Amino acid sequence: MNVTKEYSSNLSDEQWRLIEKLLPTPKKFGRKPIDRRAVINAILYWNRTGCQWRYLPFDFPNWSTVYGVFRRWRMDGTWQRIHDRLRESVRKSEGKKPTPTVAIIDSQSVKTAEGGEQRSYDAGKKITGRKRHIAVDTLGLLLVVVVHAADFQDYEGAHFVLHRIKDKYGRLKVVFADSAYGKCGIPDWVQTACRLLLQTVLRPVHAKGFVVLPKRWIVERTFAWMNRHRRLSKDYERLTETSETVIYIAMIDLMSRRLAKRKMAF
Repeated sequence: MNVTKEYSSNLSDEQWRLIEKLLPTPKKFGRKPIDRRAVINAILYWNRTGCQWRYLPFDFPNWSTVYGVFRRWRMDGTWQRIHDRLRESVRKSEGKKPTPTVAIIDSQSVKTAEGGEQRSYDAGKKITGRKRHIAVDTLGLLLVVVVHAADFQDYEGAHFVLHRIKDKYGRLKVVFADSAYGKCGIPDWVQTACRLLLQTVLRPVHAKGFVVLPKRWIVERTFAWMNRHRRLSKDYERLTETSETVIYIAMIDLMSRRLAKRKMAF
């Protein structure tokens, strides 16, 4: 079924042209092909509004079809591949090379719905839920996301993020982080195991209240971008892999809009 109503979350024609060429090749045999643009519009609507799959408007394809595509592309890595290609395109449009030399790492504790794996209590933030651990480049674009239990300290969660990042970005040299990542020998481990320099950004000694810290504000802005999507207002997912995919889709939405506006401007 084609989407007959225009929602603000729908892909523009220019966004669709950017994403369509990154999708898996449709199968030539089997069931009648689905309208992929309508399916992606439904997934973006779900991500932006935070509704349940069963509550998708009826002018989208059937919710079970939409969920099936979402799940299949999560399992085969399609969402992450689309995300990574769009990030490279955004970097090139900003006059940068496709892969970064600098990253910034941080975490965000969020409440979870009842049930699901890796759900625990963060005594520091007084939150029962999970942590979203991300690394971004100097533009604030997502490089890696790992969702894990909230009771892991930041210096413990850094192992998960840096293990994923060390082999994926060969040009990466420096990772900026706050002082919490300077504990328990993490900087030495990063240097020997990952061959990266972990540079902690310290808060001024006599500073009171909110202070903008060099590099750190970039990753905080990325969390703010993510939180514009109501599906990320808390962690509703049963699987951490699904939680990570929701974040990738939010960034796909952001980057495709940015690229589409830039192309329309020229």
